[in-house]
Amino acid sequence: MALPSIKRMALALLVCGAGLSSVDAAEPIRVGAVLPFSGGVELYGQQAKLGLDLAAKEINAAGGILGRPVEVMYADDKTRPASAEAAMRKLIESDGVVAVVGPITSANLNAIVPIAESSKTPLLYATNFEGGKCSRYVFSFSTVPNQDMGQLLPYMNQSFGNTYFLLGADRVWPHQMFDIAKPLIEKLGGKIVGTHYTLGTETDFTPLIAQVAAAKPRVLLFALKGDGIDFIRQADDKGLFKETTVAFLGLSEIDLGIFRGKGQNMHTAVPSVATSDDPALKAFVAKVRAEGGADVLVSNYVMTHYNTLIALRGAIKKAGKVDKEAIIDAMAGLVFPSPTGPVTIDQNHYATMNMFIAKTQGSELVTVRALGQIAPQPGCKLADR
Repeated sequence: MALPSIKRMALALLVCGAGLSSVDAAEPIRVGAVLPFSGGVELYGQQAKLGLDLAAKEINAAGGILGRPVEVMYADDKTRPASAEAAMRKLIESDGVVAVVGPITSANLNAIVPIAESSKTPLLYATNFEGGKCSRYVFSFSTVPNQDMGQLLPYMNQSFGNTYFLLGADRVWPHQMFDIAKPLIEKLGGKIVGTHYTLGTETDFTPLIAQVAAAKPRVLLFALKGDGIDFIRQADDKGLFKETTVAFLGLSEIDLGIFRGKGQNMHTAVPSVATSDDPALKAFVAKVRAEGGADVLVSNYVMTHYNTLIALRGAIKKAGKVDKEAIIDAMAGLVFPSPTGPVTIDQNHYATMNMFIAKTQGSELVTVRALGQIAPQPGCKLADR
């Protein structure tokens, strides 16, 4: 009867002799991350990784979760739905993750939600998107339209004018955001003077710039990333922004270097601004740069992905065990700390968080107005599913 105790003591001595804590020796809690590290939007995948790595390091330094370390297992979705599906299946079926963070694009999100549901695995999505997904197995940690565009449009309407040109890429997210924008603009007493979707093959935007200028909008509602970003530089050079101000959906610090000093005074609504004077956010930015390098950009993607692991820790502690269904039950209604203040996950699995109007100034985003906590309106209810 004494033998098992002797074995446990020997193991404890071995652990201590190797310089490992009991947390280090415990079986890790594996969390998957399906993110783009190639394929065109890898800058956002790298931002997400900065946040996840920092959160995991802090959690493990503080004793892990229920005495177990967190291990983040990364998979490249290559910015393609098929690759995202394959990555999701491997993480769940082969690697045994308890939850998955990601992806970035709406197309890849649509591809992996059914896998999260069929495998009953929590999917923690930390990118701003169009909403409309209410599932027991999906949690949103970034903004939906009423939190970003719904705050940005009234500000633009009051500050710059009520005529709008809608310019976006011919993809899922811009189409859905503009469908939501149209009744919002009408409610504000605004007028849409033009709408255009780019194909992603354009390099010379001169005809499109002329089309926008001819419509004489006071506000350009802009939903272009990646292959359309050159529009900003070319439009600035041609003087479009002397009379028209850009309301940029999804703008973050990671985009600013692409503009090369062009596109000043563009406005956006975000859940964090890296240049903030708030002590908690300043400390967070400093920690990210201590890990990633003094010059690393810190966008809201870093913070929202950091928040996923902080929330997961809170849910597991609340549940008292590492179990997928128990985590899901514990996550609904959870309030957890973030660098910009408390975040609440509501019963539809969306996040109430602090929001800010910001604008481009030099090579940075700066805060224009703190909006306080904005509750989400996801466009669905979990009971509908």
